[in-house]
Amino acid sequence: MEALLTSTAVVALAEIGDKTQLLAIVLATRFKKPWPIVAGIFVATIANHFLAALVGEQAASFLDGLWFRYLVAASFILMAAWTLIPDKFDENEDAKPSRFGPFMATAIAFFLVEMGDKTQIATIALGARFQSVVPVMMGTTIGMMIANVPAVFLGNELIKRVSLSMVRTVAALLFLVIGLWLLAQTAGWLG
Repeated sequence: MEALLTSTAVVALAEIGDKTQLLAIVLATRFKKPWPIVAGIFVATIANHFLAALVGEQAASFLDGLWFRYLVAASFILMAAWTLIPDKFDENEDAKPSRFGPFMATAIAFFLVEMGDKTQIATIALGARFQSVVPVMMGTTIGMMIANVPAVFLGNELIKRVSLSMVRTVAALLFLVIGLWLLAQTAGWLG
């Protein structure tokens, strides 16, 4: 349960203002069909985050050792710093989704844009931390949906009302706390 809840919270906060959330807004304004877009986000996230959590779990079991736990702790601390850097998204960079329907355009675009993204890296780190693929994938997928479904339905109105810098700060603090907690556990400072 800890893996599911932690993964949900970390990704939901990290996704606010992320380029995939901005992509959700762009797709919603282009297609004006929210449910196929939500379904595309869901399918792409399940696929992408399953693979990311699996990579994290396998890396943790393969590289089991004290130094690897320090590496995972450091990755959370680095994610805290990275989260403070705002993402930018240029509509023109994305392939023209009009060639596909809203579901396929969203699924393909989200899967590709999520590659190497903060939330994918966080999912790898969470998979390594908890060594449990399904709860991490479920949690990160729920977190992505928590952040992106309102973006699809509310779009630009949501961005106008939410202070992205404050959300980035809260997400960064969450990553920092997890990293420091894991660091303290690994060093034996916590019982």
